[in-house]
This record gives sequence, structure tokens and C-alpha cells, in this order.
Amino acid sequence: MSTCKRLLLVAHAPSPNLARLRDAVLEGARDSEIETVETVCKPPLQAGPDDVLAADAVILGTPENLGYMSGALKDFFDRTYYAVIDDKQGLPFAAYIRAGRDGTGTKRAIEGITTGLSWRPVQEPLILQGAFQDSFVDEVRELGQAMAAGLDAGIF
Repeated sequence: MSTCKRLLLVAHAPSPNLARLRDAVLEGARDSEIETVETVCKPPLQAGPDDVLAADAVILGTPENLGYMSGALKDFFDRTYYAVIDDKQGLPFAAYIRAGRDGTGTKRAIEGITTGLSWRPVQEPLILQGAFQDSFVDEVRELGQAMAAGLDAGIF
């Protein structure tokens, strides 16, 4: 039997729609077909270095706030960065951004920090742009499922 792997979801969800997105990621990641992955979800202000050190992959979720990631996600990186930089190089990650505008500033900020950490993106950040759409829920559910399935299959 395979060893259980851990997928960490760090998602800032201060609104009902952002909570829907977080919950959809979890639903996808916890698909019954995925047998060897435990998914842990923490808000950014509660997640820390120990959570990242225990993770085999990470999904980051944030709204775009004033053209940047949420302050809570930035705080997570501020508290975590130096504590994990040596031990988690190459950590597979994905991100979704709920952007009222274009999301490019948020994407650039996440890419800058994760590049500094030497984390490995498994796909381009998913930017959910404009007015909220129910299709966003399906997109992030698929993201969660793909990340967990990739871990389950040993792809990353």
C-alpha cells in the first residue's frame, strides 16, 4: 500500500463566494477515487511553516485585493518563507485567484514569492476574472481533483 501524501490548501475565503471556491477545491481533492492523499485546509492566518513542511503539494487561494494577493496570504508567506525555504524546494503548487479585475498583479506577486522559494508550479495560476460565475466553482473543483490525483499517481 502506498504512503499517504498530504495536500495543503491555504485559502483566504472572507466572502460566501470565496468560501464556495474553497469548498469546491476540497470537494475535488477529496474525490473518492483518490486513495492516498489527505487534504488539509487552513486559512492563511492559521497556516504556518509546520503545515508546509508536512505537505507534499500546496494549493493557494486568494482574492485580488487592490491588484495584489490578500494581506492574509502575504502574512502566511511572511511567516513561512525562511522557515521552509531550504527544506521545501521543488514543492509542487498551484494557485487560484478570484480577480474582480485582471489578476495580473496578484499572479505576479505569487509567482515572485514561489520562485524565491523554488516551488514548482504544476500549472499557470487559475485566474477567475470578472463578475462571479458558477463555472468558477467547477474550475477550482477540477484544480483540486487534478492536484490530488497527481499526488495519488506519483506524478508530483
